[in-house]
Amino acid sequence: MRTLILLALAGLGAQLVDGSLGMAYGVTSTTLLLAMGTNPALASATVHLSEIGTTLMSGASHWRFGNVDWKVVARIGVPGAVGSFLGATVLSHLSTEVAEPVMSLILFGLGLYVMSRFTFRGMPRGNLGKPLRKRFLAPLGLVAGFLDATGGGGWGPVGTPALLASGRMEPRKVIGSIDTSEFLVAVAASLGFLFSLGSQGLNWGWVGAFLLGGVVAAPVAAWLVRLVPPRVLGSAVGGIIIVTNVRTLLKSDWIAAPGSVSTPVYVLLYALWAAALTYSIRAYRKEEAAEEQAAEERQPVAVR
Repeated sequence: MRTLILLALAGLGAQLVDGSLGMAYGVTSTTLLLAMGTNPALASATVHLSEIGTTLMSGASHWRFGNVDWKVVARIGVPGAVGSFLGATVLSHLSTEVAEPVMSLILFGLGLYVMSRFTFRGMPRGNLGKPLRKRFLAPLGLVAGFLDATGGGGWGPVGTPALLASGRMEPRKVIGSIDTSEFLVAVAASLGFLFSLGSQGLNWGWVGAFLLGGVVAAPVAAWLVRLVPPRVLGSAVGGIIIVTNVRTLLKSDWIAAPGSVSTPVYVLLYALWAAALTYSIRAYRKEEAAEEQAAEERQPVAVR
């Protein structure tokens, strides 16, 4: 019972972050299961089965708050489902130890780009409102879905920064559309694992615990994402991507950094992340004050 409560709380926290920032549910949940000694394929299968319910609730909540672009959901979600089914099939037979550091290095670069762009330049508005092309969304969905299934998480970390970097969608709609399309990815990945592994070895109690925590958090997260300024949200998303993937790289066979090296790196990263968020918040307040002043100046002076 203690384990189930812990998993439910982990699911709640993971979904709260995922629904607010468009990523981290799979990464957080899978990391916990692997730490408990779960087989990688079974860990990913457990998380994706629970995600069927959490992504459905999250998608409905984001739709309720107007955070979803359904064209983007269809154009990225269907290829994502194909990729996740293939990824689940591959993971059921192969190890991903070599692929994980490569993916983390790519994601680190994306995170660094997103955080620096939003921190110093704010919300990209030059392309805002322009449609996203199929030739961009389809390959992105296919790759993100494959990495999501093989890595136990990756749909958000790959899809969210790529859409944010395009500058064609508001951050809240990027997050809402990614979370909603993840339902298709979760269903396809679950089917892939069930076809390849069967249900033997799956702990349905763990699936239910993750599901319960995620369903409770989904509406709250969808509401919170509307309150966070785009500039601050972009900095927060970028920081999460950087910290998460640096941790993976430091622990990989490529680096295998000892604690004496990892700890100072983490301290430096968190300090830089805090500084970026502080800068973003202050810059946002200045922009807001300037816009309010401009609006007041545009108002006609009342004739006495």
